[in-house]
Amino acid sequence: MRRSAPTLVRPGADGSAESIAADSGTMRTEFEFELPRGYVDRAGAVHRLGRMRLATARDELMPLHDDRVKENPAYLTVVLLARVVTHLGTLNDDDIHPGVVENLFASDLAFLQDLYRRVNQEGHTRAAVACPACNAEFSVDLAGGRLGES
Repeated sequence: MRRSAPTLVRPGADGSAESIAADSGTMRTEFEFELPRGYVDRAGAVHRLGRMRLATARDELMPLHDDRVKENPAYLTVVLLARVVTHLGTLNDDDIHPGVVENLFASDLAFLQDLYRRVNQEGHTRAAVACPACNAEFSVDLAGGRLGES
């Protein structure tokens, strides 16, 4: 009896579900997002669109050696997000550091924490929701990026 490869479902570029074979050799390692409020740089420019990559074991281990994390364990989130956010507006990997993450609005920090958890534990940015008015169930892409999406 021949077993077929399991089929995985991930969000496609257009927001619809996209099926891929588990052994297809492709894996999504970066996820685009749009911050609810946006990072405001020193010049006053607002940066909302960004990209986060999957975390590696090294990403999760290295912050544990950081003196700021040793002094305040809550700072782990700041250092970790600074490692995995690869773009934020016009900022690229080299420009994103813990100081940038420190200056995010609390709602944007919470958004990135949830996105990090989703992409690293669940492998996608979609969430199941229900309409409070009619109880219809559907999914939304938390990374957003298009009009009408979260």
